[in-house]
Amino acid sequence: MEDAGWRVWNAWNTEQTVPSTKDHSKFLFELVRVGLNDRAYYIQTYDTPLGHRWLEALRDNLKQKRVLEKNFCFLGFADSKRDLHHLVRELNKSVEQINSFTFDPAYEKIHPFVSDDFQYSRNLPVGRDDDGKHLGLKLKHESCNLLHRYFEELQGTAWKLSKYYKQADTETKYAIRQLNNLCHEIESWVEADRKKVVEPEWIRPSQITTFLNAPRHDLHEEDFELFKQNRYDRELGGVYLHWSQVGKTLYEVFRDEHAPKMTDTLCSEINHQKYYSGEFDVEWGQTITGDKHKFKKEEMYEYRAWLKDNGYDWEDPKLSLGYIKIGQVDLQRTFGANATFKEIYETMSDNLNITSIKTMSNRTIECEYPYTLDSDDWRQIQMEGLKRGYESRSMC
Repeated sequence: MEDAGWRVWNAWNTEQTVPSTKDHSKFLFELVRVGLNDRAYYIQTYDTPLGHRWLEALRDNLKQKRVLEKNFCFLGFADSKRDLHHLVRELNKSVEQINSFTFDPAYEKIHPFVSDDFQYSRNLPVGRDDDGKHLGLKLKHESCNLLHRYFEELQGTAWKLSKYYKQADTETKYAIRQLNNLCHEIESWVEADRKKVVEPEWIRPSQITTFLNAPRHDLHEEDFELFKQNRYDRELGGVYLHWSQVGKTLYEVFRDEHAPKMTDTLCSEINHQKYYSGEFDVEWGQTITGDKHKFKKEEMYEYRAWLKDNGYDWEDPKLSLGYIKIGQVDLQRTFGANATFKEIYETMSDNLNITSIKTMSNRTIECEYPYTLDSDDWRQIQMEGLKRGYESRSMC
């Protein structure tokens, strides 16, 4: 961490950034312990009906020893060994497997990718401005959109699998899934690589905790109001309901496509969240909320105007406009009461491997994950998980 960006961060980042979790009355008694390489952190789950059901679904994932997707877990860590060149090599392995399978009817041949397909050169001007003059290190959205199209056509949706996916063998099903996983991982890494240079204090690392074959459950009517309670706020150590379906949200389309006029093609790509699965995401970036950050407030104002212009009602809970926060990592217990964001980031960067997950109560359930991505057999472990009834993480 010797470059100029990190030196700016060192000068900037001296204040305590750990949110308080002293009000334990709003949490369930049962904790979730997530073991990492040389430490563990603890999730406190909110005492809500959805919190209870989500925790029960997580227990089931652990009890059934469903395979944890370690290759799609820690995103947006700029110093990860899974850099752009590594991710593109992994992507091309999946492309080669898909191209080698004989579909009926035939699917189009996917051309291999190179790193330059996803990121502008660092030799171009690099900066924070979105004026089109500072493209250096920025993400090239066109290739990511192409990957999304391939994935959605080849897999289909959770409720309607495609004809291609149904006839694919296990290796090809796995390769199809990786198109989506690697696309999101590439997007996160490129964004982190750029922010490390221009604004390291706003790097957005996160953790995506998913299991192969995790059953989906319908959100209840009252659960949709939780989207309106949190909206798009993200808190350091916040634990959020995982998006366990195919497609883009309205917010992703607004943000990634620069507030486009809606077309039939764009509308066909949009889905609204309606499932939970016992899976979860953890925000390891700085807290950003609409009431405390001017740029977030302005973005939400523009987003609401864009929704209205395109016939969407901001107050409609069924549009799932936001992230449901289901819990909070006890950051003080893990990192200390005076830990700064930079210290938390550096600690997590050295612990990008989940070794176990355990629910801690009178019904303690634990599942260990001893393999790492440095193991020779990690792909085979995941393939075996797919063979045990994988149908795009089947619906309940």
